[in-house]
Amino acid sequence: MNKCVERLWNGLVKENPTLVLMLGMCPTLAVTTSAINGLGMGLTTTVVLALSNVIISLLRKIIPDKIRIPAFIVIIASFVTIMQLLLQAYLPSLYAALGIYIPLIVVNCIILGRAEAYAYKNPVLPSLFDGLGMGLGFSIALTCIGLVRELLGGGEVFGIHVMPQAFTPISIFKLAPGAFFVLAVLTAIQNKVKIEGAKKGKDVSKIQSGCNSDCMHCADSGCSKRLIEIDEVEEIKEEK
Repeated sequence: MNKCVERLWNGLVKENPTLVLMLGMCPTLAVTTSAINGLGMGLTTTVVLALSNVIISLLRKIIPDKIRIPAFIVIIASFVTIMQLLLQAYLPSLYAALGIYIPLIVVNCIILGRAEAYAYKNPVLPSLFDGLGMGLGFSIALTCIGLVRELLGGGEVFGIHVMPQAFTPISIFKLAPGAFFVLAVLTAIQNKVKIEGAKKGKDVSKIQSGCNSDCMHCADSGCSKRLIEIDEVEEIKEEK
């Protein structure tokens, strides 16, 4: 259970996919014009991420290594299709607001990254919590960005007007540059927390991704450990 809690905390704080790893920038910048849009996209991604992690972990000993990426995409696409149909049926307004970014969840680098880095190599329960942690971290980041943009750009929070009548909305926060401004400020706050942690003696030099390696400085988009193992196998074959 401690490992499950660690994976949850990892996705929420230590390796927040948006504010730390800078993944999934396309939906982050495009759909966060309001808090409800950000929350909707985040929770949709969370469900897909958690369920795909579970299935991939269950099938990790069955899926051949050479076709693992196509297999991941098929599994992820199945859950994305289910979520798309559910949103279209029960939340049509949110479905219309998110638009093309719902089917694009299939190729979201957060989901493919967790499938490759963690779910394909670990048991089901930790993989589930890894998906939940990353998904909730993504949801919180998108909701915060959408909340700030909605508040400053329209004086509203979740569609409810909260600013005084004298407040003049800053329209740029409803536009694309506003997403960059808000993301930059939130990332700066995250970096400030990291710097303060380093001053207190905490090791924040590495960003871990489940394989216990420095994934920020990884030499390859895949796992460098995998590449080293392949090289070692090839050397043994050549010696024989």
